[in-house]
This record gives sequence, C-alpha cells and structure tokens, in this order.
Amino acid sequence: MSTPQQTPTTSQAEAAIRKARGALKRYRFMAILTGVMLLILCVELFFKYVVPVELVVDYLGWVPFAHGWIYVVYLVTVLDLWSKMRWGFGRLATMVFAGVVPVMSFILEKRVHADADAKLVALEERYAA
Repeated sequence: MSTPQQTPTTSQAEAAIRKARGALKRYRFMAILTGVMLLILCVELFFKYVVPVELVVDYLGWVPFAHGWIYVVYLVTVLDLWSKMRWGFGRLATMVFAGVVPVMSFILEKRVHADADAKLVALEERYAA
C-alpha cells in the first residue's frame, strides 16, 4: 500500500533549500579546485613525458597524489549535491567524469550551478508565498 506524498512545511522546505545551497557552494569550490589541479597534472605529465625536464618533474611530483585526493573530496561533494537536488543518474555520471576530463569541470560547473540555482529560486518562490 502506498502512502500519499506529504507536502513539506515551509520550515522544512527552507531547511532543505539552505542545505542544497550549501552543497552547491561546496560543489562549486571543489569543481574549480579539481579542474585547476587537473590542468596542473596535465602540465606535469607534459613535462614528464613529452619534454623531459627533470627539475620541473621533481617539483611537481606531488601533483598526481594531490589531484587524486582532491578528486575523492570532489566526488563526495558531487554525491551530496546530486542527492539533495534529486537529479538523474546521467547528471551524476557527467559530474563524476568532469573531474577527470581537462576543462570539463569548469564548463559543467557553470551549467550545474545555473540549473541548481534556478531550481532553488523556484522552490523559494513556491514556499515564500
């Protein structure tokens, strides 16, 4: 037997919107940081394999490890935002891949932020009345 879907109260909706906005801010920060680290990783790999410059490789040897751990934190923020916004699995997969494709995180972050912000503004207007 299915139970009827209950509409949230105004205070519940405000709390959910506040949490979603916090998740959006964390996602935005991590998407930009992950994108920057991925570009630095590409530069490091270029100097390591294409133009072997030992001095540069010695100073940038930490980049793959840093990007790996930053990517893990990025995945947590992606899952957090995705679950709060109740998007489909296609959006989740796209957001996950954006952390490993150079420049894609910057482009997708802009789109995700615009979509999420529009949805949250509509919810705020719906529950403000």
